[in-house]
Amino acid sequence: MSTRDVLRVAVIGGDGTGPEVTAEAVKVLKAVAALEGIRYELVDFDLGGQRYLRTGETLPRSVLDELRTFQAILLGAVGHPDVAPGILEKGLLLELRFSFDQYINLRPVKLYPGVETPLAGKGPDDIDFVVVRENTEDLYVGIGGFLKKGTADEVAMQTAVYTRKGCERCIRWAFDYTRKRNKKRQLTLVAKTNVLTYGHDLWWRTFQDVAREYPDVKPDYNHVDACCMWMIKNPEYFDVIVTTNMFGDIITDLAGILQGGMGVAAGGNINPEPGGVSMFEPMGGSAPKYTGKNVINPIAAIAAAAMLLEHSGYPQAGRRVSAAIQRVTGTKMKSQAAGRMGHGTRQIGDLVCEALGD
Repeated sequence: MSTRDVLRVAVIGGDGTGPEVTAEAVKVLKAVAALEGIRYELVDFDLGGQRYLRTGETLPRSVLDELRTFQAILLGAVGHPDVAPGILEKGLLLELRFSFDQYINLRPVKLYPGVETPLAGKGPDDIDFVVVRENTEDLYVGIGGFLKKGTADEVAMQTAVYTRKGCERCIRWAFDYTRKRNKKRQLTLVAKTNVLTYGHDLWWRTFQDVAREYPDVKPDYNHVDACCMWMIKNPEYFDVIVTTNMFGDIITDLAGILQGGMGVAAGGNINPEPGGVSMFEPMGGSAPKYTGKNVINPIAAIAAAAMLLEHSGYPQAGRRVSAAIQRVTGTKMKSQAAGRMGHGTRQIGDLVCEALGD
């Protein structure tokens, strides 16, 4: 995406500790913008559990239309203990992804210096891969229903939807990304073609067709269960993974633990088309039990801000933030766990800002 005169970012703090980690990400955004000479505009939006409880609204049409005018969205977290599961996830998160056609979910899986992983003998050189998850199809389209609900004869059906267009645009983006990443230049399709013989056969055939256009990228394949095994045994094997919406949802949580937990895992919901609106967020939840205590880890939110910069046309600024994060995790933090970092939430944000000038 080409750089624009002003970087316009919509900020949705959301629920629980979301506003706290988002505040630190915004702090770092402002600091790097000053260093890099980036002109920006940040606008806060009141969306999440509190608004829903107050008004019954998740994402009003007027707000959705206003969000369309921004280049990117920075999201803190969604999830409120007084709101039933599914309401905010479907009415806000999925609605944003579908409305803005954010068909790429990008999850860098990188172990930072100084961060512990549960894998014995593995370090930052071993855990450094990326998952590209298709983000607008599969079981998440919400097609299904009940028959005889609440009876002994109840039937529940939920249908996964895959289209050639949806598969191909995700796979092609992943091949392009693998080429630009310029590591092993290996792209692994993760699916379950031996059992899901319709939808995943479409993924397999599309993958093979597109691979012919990228002779410099090695095409590879894992069944999803084998992928989970190899991610634990030999994470260094992977370069870039491309996968379906459902499987991507599952394996990226596993990957998050490999890189030290959800406190450091960030992701992007990307519309790569010109003028597309993309959304960046930490992968952890709203963690309501830590709200207001200044103990939650903001590193993932700050990493999401780095991704936002990189994919909004400011790659140098994004790299600068990523390097600062790694200086802080490698030299300043005792742990990535909430309350055990050696510093408070706000202090971690300050440390990253200081490290931007190193």
